[in-house]
Amino acid sequence: MVAAQKPGIFPIAVDLAELVALSNNARQLQLRPRVIRARQGGQYISRMRGRGMEFDESRPYQPGDDVRNIDWRVTARTGKTHSKVFREERERPVLVSVDGRQPMFFATKGRFKWVQAARLAGLLAWTTHQAGDRIGGEIHTEDGFAEFRPRRGKPAALRFIKSLADIDAVVGVAADAPPSMTNVFRRMRRTAHPGSLVIFISDFRGFDEASERQLARIARHNDVLLLHVYDWLEASLPQQGHYRLGDGSRILELDTGKAALRDSYHQQYLQRIARLQKFCRQQHMTWLQCATDDDPVVVLHSVFGKGNGS
Repeated sequence: MVAAQKPGIFPIAVDLAELVALSNNARQLQLRPRVIRARQGGQYISRMRGRGMEFDESRPYQPGDDVRNIDWRVTARTGKTHSKVFREERERPVLVSVDGRQPMFFATKGRFKWVQAARLAGLLAWTTHQAGDRIGGEIHTEDGFAEFRPRRGKPAALRFIKSLADIDAVVGVAADAPPSMTNVFRRMRRTAHPGSLVIFISDFRGFDEASERQLARIARHNDVLLLHVYDWLEASLPQQGHYRLGDGSRILELDTGKAALRDSYHQQYLQRIARLQKFCRQQHMTWLQCATDDDPVVVLHSVFGKGNGS
């Protein structure tokens, strides 16, 4: 559903050439955000672990070793205190899951939420590839889903990016359950390898307590970034007037003459976002918002930009 716009200036479809060109912008980014609350309202940044640490060996305890790394099993067997030694994993799986359900095909400003989500996903895919990590992806729609197992290299990034530009061609696996947010996360639990960075891009329509439980279980063993894509009409009703919205087959008449209605609408939005932010803080997730008329490069650079610190 989209409000009337001048022809030719309202992107409603994903441009593959644009997604490919985003590889240049991705060089400005690194998936290790600062531990801050961003200045933009609604953004919450958690501490990401970055690439995982893999157990290497046990050795006799040395002064200065972290007591949390004591290998109690070896210590008990040998009678001498031993410490675990870890090494950084050479690569980390990154799973970018994108919500392609019907509510994402909407906007009154900028681009369709789906187009904006695809641009964000493209940037993140290129950033992952350039860091030498494995990139995987998921696309969820009413008709089914597409899944791309994490793979290393440019072909893996391109395959996922091309799928974002033509979801009708790739979403060929029929959904085994209705495309609710809960079922999206339930499926993600089966595909997210422990130690991964899991990124979910959505407008979070239908996010409820059951969804929270599924997502919390994912966050126990993975870093999680939630990227909320929204249109301004979802946050606030326009000033007093009569408006017409359409989706090509239906027309919705919108009367925003009452201030109480506008205020109630905005408060409901704020409450929904506050709940999501609180959940992210509790689960140590990273939360970002991107409006349909924002520049995705600027949004991601605000916390993932090189030189921002870590």
